[in-house]
Amino acid sequence: MSEEQEALEGIVAAELALPVRPAVAWLANELAARHGRTVLGVLFYGSCLRQTTDEGVLDFWLVVDDYGSAYRNPLLAWINPVAPPNVFYLERDFEGRTLRTKYGVISRRAFDRGTSFRALHPYVFARFAQPARLIACRDDAARRFFVERVAHSIVVMVGRLLFLLPRRGGLMRFSLAAFWHDAFRRSYDSERRPEADETIRGHYLANPERYDDVGIRSLRELARTGRVRGITEYPRSVAVEIAAWPVFAGRLRWQAMRLLGRTLGLLRLFKTAYTFGDWVPYVLWKLERHTGRKLELTERQRRHPFVFGWPIILKQILRRNLR
Repeated sequence: MSEEQEALEGIVAAELALPVRPAVAWLANELAARHGRTVLGVLFYGSCLRQTTDEGVLDFWLVVDDYGSAYRNPLLAWINPVAPPNVFYLERDFEGRTLRTKYGVISRRAFDRGTSFRALHPYVFARFAQPARLIACRDDAARRFFVERVAHSIVVMVGRLLFLLPRRGGLMRFSLAAFWHDAFRRSYDSERRPEADETIRGHYLANPERYDDVGIRSLRELARTGRVRGITEYPRSVAVEIAAWPVFAGRLRWQAMRLLGRTLGLLRLFKTAYTFGDWVPYVLWKLERHTGRKLELTERQRRHPFVFGWPIILKQILRRNLR
């Protein structure tokens, strides 16, 4: 293992081990128990982690050994490999208040591929290039797996998005802040997820020192492995030496990844309509948070949302009030 890879894994191991709010830990353990011994661990990430809150919708991913062992319903196991993860919505009472979570279930094999240069789309590595916490980890071997894969997500994120930056005279010169902003913007776009520029900048601004550190270490690792020719570090920017052909190939690859990511996003949306179960409360809650207006459905619309409620909800989705 190289010095930079070892340093990245050290940073990730420390991040994954940081404590979370009691409600977050309780809910993560509830989810792990719900899916049984096949769960390697639960990853907590996203806006609630960045804002250090347990309000809103908590984002978790459960990584499992085997889909068949994770479900009582064989249909859920059958559809999970199709555009993984399966995404579920759950509400639980905790100390007199409601906790909400939107969580995904993905196999160890799919997670391994999604955090590597073998990934065909950015859905997995783009999420876990961001800070995360590891909860309900099964054992030391599982912890080691998460540290390696999450650390590699960062290198893959930098390695895949780097080629999209402007190149002049054989060099790309940029600040790490500019790189991360562009990288997150493009990864959101690959999933048809419109996000405000302020939200995208917020990823980096939540922990700029961390992103600068892992960014420069990833670039050094890419130079060491020959994916770029070399890098020159300046006080506020970095210059990457790279030939024309890898840039062309990298940009072409990204277009293919973006197209596949958007296609799988539509498949995932149809799956989610089934896996969410009673998804109407979640949709109404999200609409109220995004619009500031409470949307009331009739009893008939709640009982038959696809027939009577969907036209109302679809109108809001088309206005981009849901993400």
